[in-house]
Amino acid sequence: MTRQNNPTRSPSKAKRIEHDLLGEKAIPASAYYGVQSARAMENFAISGVKLHLYPDIIRGLAMVKMAAARANHDCDSKAMPRRVLKGIEAACKDLLDGHLHDQFAIDVFQGGAGTSTNMAANEVIANRALEHMGREKGAYKYCDPHDHVNLAQSTNDAYPSALHVAMMLGNDRLIEELDRLVGSFKKKSRQFARVIKMGRTQLQDAVPMTLGQEFAAWARSITDEIAALRAVENVLCEVNMGGTAIGTGLNAPAGYAARCARHLAKITGRPIRLAEDLVEATQDTQSYVLYSSVLKSLAIKLSKICNDLRLLSSGPRAGLHEINLPAMQPGSSIMPGKVNPVIPEVVNQVCFRVIGNDLAVTMAAEAGQLQLNVMEPVIAACIFEAQMLFMNAAASLRLNCVDGITANEDVCRRLVEQSIGIVTALNPVLGYDTATQLAAEAMKTGKGVVELVREKKLLTEAQIRKVLDPRKMAGTAR
Repeated sequence: MTRQNNPTRSPSKAKRIEHDLLGEKAIPASAYYGVQSARAMENFAISGVKLHLYPDIIRGLAMVKMAAARANHDCDSKAMPRRVLKGIEAACKDLLDGHLHDQFAIDVFQGGAGTSTNMAANEVIANRALEHMGREKGAYKYCDPHDHVNLAQSTNDAYPSALHVAMMLGNDRLIEELDRLVGSFKKKSRQFARVIKMGRTQLQDAVPMTLGQEFAAWARSITDEIAALRAVENVLCEVNMGGTAIGTGLNAPAGYAARCARHLAKITGRPIRLAEDLVEATQDTQSYVLYSSVLKSLAIKLSKICNDLRLLSSGPRAGLHEINLPAMQPGSSIMPGKVNPVIPEVVNQVCFRVIGNDLAVTMAAEAGQLQLNVMEPVIAACIFEAQMLFMNAAASLRLNCVDGITANEDVCRRLVEQSIGIVTALNPVLGYDTATQLAAEAMKTGKGVVELVREKKLLTEAQIRKVLDPRKMAGTAR
């Protein structure tokens, strides 16, 4: 890493001059970022997606830097004097409160294994700490981005640890939004508890069920994914702080790693723990792979649900038309009156993107070499984008679609009465062969199964009512 030197003011006072390995560079006097951030902004004009668009990254960095400063003060109060510690803590608190996020203007896609992101945090925190200490930005002899904010650290332990924390913060908000979506599906399941409809397998009529059961199944499906998201947090709780460059702990004082992990656990309120083998942990990115795989699983489930919503609402005259989705916008520039299921469609697209991101995470994790994986920035970009997309998609699906769904009860009932699938309930009474013959005749003649049973006097009316009660077949009869 490069080192910041003491800056001087330009005559116009609009700039300050900072120095690094490559020489001098003019930095806006009002900026909290420094020379390394400025170079990164020039070098990585790639996606246009800036770090500050994912505030959890900034909060994760602030928590890690605060924990590191406290651990350094515990280990060596000369290297980390109390006045510097207090300045760093105050600056980190500002970032946690949402201030100065605009100073993180580096692209999420970057070379250097995250060094630019780590240095952005070091520079912004140092300059804000200087202000809290009554000094001017750039007066690094009082609080230096390297010698104080990055003390006993490397990008290779601070950056992944911050990503772990940030992903847990995002996971919390994602789960909250998914919980709301589950609540919406559950509400509809109660509302539609007595709406009898035809269940289908392989897109063919199966046996009766209730529309409420269908919505309850979707709620359960998402609930299972929420449980998986909670469980996978365990792998994110392991950090490699104190490993520094490759896990050997070079430049970190004795006891620093354990103290840093304890401070980070207290700051985050999470069961943060130090990895048992810091050399292995520094090169390993499997925690991201595991978390991303759970996001992919959620994408698969959510996309399937949206497929079902689109299919069940198809028509309205030439499709299933068992449910009505809220009309959100005109659906065609040429076909008057057409309304499309635009909300499930956009959620489908989000799911496709997340599945693609998971493949990128997989490839980036595989690209690790020897003691470090330099591809962590794209892993972070993919996962934070997936979290954001899912939060927005889940909210839109709930508010703009699920909450407004209504049932076409007459359509559902008519399809049950006309379905050949109802014959399945006759198997235990008449036998499979007889039931098959009834189904074939019903298909050939267009008559209903119940109509044929009556014609052939195979069952009494009492038996018909008992055996072919749709609510009984749906398991909802009391």
